[in-house]
Amino acid sequence: MFCFQCEQTAKGEGCTKIGVCGKQPDVAALQDLLMHALKGLSLYAVEGRKVGVSDPKVNTFTCEATFSTLTNVDFDPERFVKLIDRCVELREALKEKVRAAGGKVDFAEGAATFRPDQSLHGLVKQGEAVGIKSDPDINSDILSLRETLVYGLKGVAAYADHAHILGQEDDAVYAFIHEGLAATLNRSLGLQEWVGLVLQCGAVNLRAMELLDAANTETYGHPVPTRVPLGAKKGKAILVSGHDLKDLEILLKQTEGKGIHVYTHGEMLPCHGYPELKKYPHFYGHYGTAWQNQAKEFAEFPGAILMTTNCIQKPRESYQDNIFTTGLVGWPGVSHIADKDFTPVIEKALALPGFQEESNGRQVMCGFGRNAVLGVADKVIEAVKSGAIRHFFLVAGCDGAKPGRNYYTEFVEKVPKDCVVLTLACGKFRFFDKDLVDIGGIPRLLDIGQCNDAYSAIQIAVALSKAFNIGVNELPLSMILSWYEQKAVAILLTLLHLGIKGIRLGPSLPAFITPNVLDVLVTNFNIKPITTPDEDLQAILG
Repeated sequence: MFCFQCEQTAKGEGCTKIGVCGKQPDVAALQDLLMHALKGLSLYAVEGRKVGVSDPKVNTFTCEATFSTLTNVDFDPERFVKLIDRCVELREALKEKVRAAGGKVDFAEGAATFRPDQSLHGLVKQGEAVGIKSDPDINSDILSLRETLVYGLKGVAAYADHAHILGQEDDAVYAFIHEGLAATLNRSLGLQEWVGLVLQCGAVNLRAMELLDAANTETYGHPVPTRVPLGAKKGKAILVSGHDLKDLEILLKQTEGKGIHVYTHGEMLPCHGYPELKKYPHFYGHYGTAWQNQAKEFAEFPGAILMTTNCIQKPRESYQDNIFTTGLVGWPGVSHIADKDFTPVIEKALALPGFQEESNGRQVMCGFGRNAVLGVADKVIEAVKSGAIRHFFLVAGCDGAKPGRNYYTEFVEKVPKDCVVLTLACGKFRFFDKDLVDIGGIPRLLDIGQCNDAYSAIQIAVALSKAFNIGVNELPLSMILSWYEQKAVAILLTLLHLGIKGIRLGPSLPAFITPNVLDVLVTNFNIKPITTPDEDLQAILG
């Protein structure tokens, strides 16, 4: 196997024996084969659109299948066998539709014609033959940009899938995912063409995040500032982790009147700010962080745990019987619920002891989406003009278990008291409970939401730039970002597409970025690695 799609990849170079995330070589090969199959399907999807053929089943499947290959989403080999078979089935059906419409179907690329082996062993062998390093003659910079595009597309597919679940979609997003995947088979593209595709991926991801924002806010209302307890209620408990708001809503409805309190974990914390979710009285508080204490938290949680998407390492056997997955998530040995009937989760919660006593822990604030922040924009603008607020820092992104992420905790602790910290995604759990007080009634720590709520952060920045009649890069705003997996890659590409400069990125730079590609990013966007909190603050504030 060879995989370097996440920040924690072995030695900062690539996992070759087993994934640092726990991904086994057979699963890695099956994921490579699925991506290979999706590229072949995409050739026909691109050609189909030229002759007026677009299949909704192909569109949604492409997103779901691509999403399944993200870091820490699905480690179950049997499910990948089904996805590969389904991909080829859809490919052949689409091929005939394109042929009937007069489109091209005589593709010579192996991805367009391959047939899956009938055995798991055979599929793994097929996957090993089409992995990242399968072409020894490819230019290293082309490979770097190709994989950057692939990982960006994985992030776009994830957000598009979430948006589709709540009824929001745009064929332009599906079309580019197919265009991008098909382009990875084109050996004639040069460096500038690859750079163009990578930046276009950022533009399309902005649209995907816009769709998801609309899906969330139109379904559940715009988030409002909300205090969320970090303690526990005495009684039975279910913990929900991941990103999926609809699964949480379904669970809240199914647990009404059953004497079970529902808690959030990780990126589900922002759900407490949505009016249509916070109305449930048994939706109580937030338990734990996202990564650094995850195994301990899950082992000690006295109830059932529902995983809705990724951002969790493979569960340990000691507590995996208490974990259930839904959606695309899957691991061998963990019960999966495909039909959204969460009765097994509820029964497990009722069978487990739950919290034996009430604990009155601290509280944190969430719900500072763009509507909430822009609702007090006049106060923010006046505070900047008066000098009460000197600078804004967006300290955001992914969390992870590898050493080096304490940088973000220390950075926030050392941000001067006349500065405001905006945050989003699971990286905030390094500092989300810090008491940074406020500046004239404006909290110094504003939790904007999940990783996809980077859309909200962008809208806030754009609105402030208009208010001050200056460009976004001229705002007293610095971005200090942490990355881990492919949604973060997509968001970074969006920021680059928007021309944002001076981003500081860590804990380490992507292994799939070659020195030459990095030089392009530094030259054109002044992107740079984090150093130390003191050095970076000094460089920014002087």
